[in-house]
Amino acid sequence: MTPLLRFGFSAAVLIALAGCSSLSKREQQAAVDLAHAGRSDVVGCRQGVDCAVASPLLALGGHAIADSAPGKPRHYVALLDRGQDALLARVHLIRAARKTIELQSFIFDADDSGALVLDELLAAARRGVKVRVLLDQLYGLPDPNLQATLAGQHRNFELRLYNPTFDEAKTQALQYAAGILCCFTKFNQRMHTKLLLVDGRAGITGGRNIQDRYFDWAEGYNYRDRDILVTGPVAKAMAANFEAFWTYERTLPSERLHDVAQRLLRAEGVPPHALLVPGAERSLRARAMQAEAGDGDAVFRRLEPLLQAVGRVDFYADLPEKHEGVQPAGEDASLAMRDLVAGTRTELVLQTPYLVLSRPARRLFRELRARPDRPTVLVSTNSLAATDAFPVYAMSHKYKRLYLRELGFRIHEYKPYPAESPINVDATGALGEVRAASLPMFGSGSRGSASGPVPLKRAGVRVGLHAKSLVVDDRIGVVGSHNFDPRSDHYNTESMLVVYDHEFAVALSASIRLDMQPGNAWLIAAQEKLPLLSGLNYSLGKLSEKLPIFDLWPFPYATSYELKPGCNPIPPGEPGFFDCYEDVGAFPEVDLPLKTVYTRILTAFGAGLVPIL
Repeated sequence: MTPLLRFGFSAAVLIALAGCSSLSKREQQAAVDLAHAGRSDVVGCRQGVDCAVASPLLALGGHAIADSAPGKPRHYVALLDRGQDALLARVHLIRAARKTIELQSFIFDADDSGALVLDELLAAARRGVKVRVLLDQLYGLPDPNLQATLAGQHRNFELRLYNPTFDEAKTQALQYAAGILCCFTKFNQRMHTKLLLVDGRAGITGGRNIQDRYFDWAEGYNYRDRDILVTGPVAKAMAANFEAFWTYERTLPSERLHDVAQRLLRAEGVPPHALLVPGAERSLRARAMQAEAGDGDAVFRRLEPLLQAVGRVDFYADLPEKHEGVQPAGEDASLAMRDLVAGTRTELVLQTPYLVLSRPARRLFRELRARPDRPTVLVSTNSLAATDAFPVYAMSHKYKRLYLRELGFRIHEYKPYPAESPINVDATGALGEVRAASLPMFGSGSRGSASGPVPLKRAGVRVGLHAKSLVVDDRIGVVGSHNFDPRSDHYNTESMLVVYDHEFAVALSASIRLDMQPGNAWLIAAQEKLPLLSGLNYSLGKLSEKLPIFDLWPFPYATSYELKPGCNPIPPGEPGFFDCYEDVGAFPEVDLPLKTVYTRILTAFGAGLVPIL
């Protein structure tokens, strides 16, 4: 049998095995009927009004809408840099909801924070609030038993899944393989959008999923992330985008998924689940968060210092059919992002966990660099020691020469143990030292992967950057889910909030610049040149970079620098730079031999796979 025939045969077998759990239409409808029959229709309150907590925060949405006029919108926004604030705001707004709740997420785990949010959503449904939860199928509560239970909870609670490739809640290993073989493009199309919208008045969007490590509750590894809370007329655009996803043909109710339906049929009704048993005891920190979220005045006092009154705010979000053709300009997050970058006059401040630019993005930054009055471009991103996605960092490392020399970036790579961070280490629950080797191997887009965090030389609660933000000339601030990478451009659906306000932009810039401070990040710059070999090394490194698959040249153009005590920060290339900065190597803090690191980079992924990383 030829290799091509073997490949075709293997593909056919995998696809057949992946689809072997299919149900007949009659069985599917029977499962749907069981789920619907099991749903309670008891409502404890009058349209949710009597039981909703009083919320000055949610009331701001009504004030903002009332104070808005055509051409003169009014909004209130708040940067949520701290994970505890972000979780508190979510739980409180759910508690305060009177009419509707829409929640959209790429990842939703059944851990402490996930159980807490589920409790609150179901409680809202029981008091009469219409609750709709939309998750990406790949990482959204991927437990068919739990989804079967949720499908029959209450008539006011609905759960739907975006793009279930094989119409199942949980993707098995064979299905991963079959998805790549049979329907690569469709399988890679994921809903990366994040949104919580309450009563059509107040919304939260940004980088955070529903998982402990986004809210400072994970013991070993937490994300330094960012959300934005907004109240005002822009909520209408958020609601419209959610509706487009909710009614999309590849968005399915959970009870229609084959493995969920099988649980319903097997139980001849709605099966119980330990997570949703009435009166199930939650963790101490979850109970404390519930108590705090119930006091609207206390929540407002805590978040009021973060609130800013602003005017124009735009919400750009991809449509669910992004991958099927050209989107309208107002509903193309990547196009909106490029337009904002192209409008930069003096300075662009960019923060992304994964510095891997698409070809159009490279062209755009080359155009900025070619201007007579070229703007400064400051970039905050992950170091190898901090990242959760080793293959993505490998590609970023490959193109550092291009980013530094050709595009003129000033790159700061986040440290795994930053000196000053919004992460509340006490909230993580870590007891004593956390061994680096015990860290789970995962990535925000590839949980369970062996391509996650690398071992470090020191132990402790580790932090990785996950925020995605942009500041243009201290005029415009952007917070969203877009990673500024090829995957966000071509495969994921993304969303972002754009605030046209100087004070907000300055505050966002200050937040990003804090992550660039010497105690929090290493400065990336060209290595100090050797007079005889620098030209040869540069030329060979550039040639190796052009290889379509791997970067084989072992002597990199750039390295990491640590500011020496007693020195003030100096831009690379300025006199005295090498006197004030110590070369700490390409991969500081990483507890792997350099040869091993380069071997992993070589074998992890090649440049040909950049578009899907």
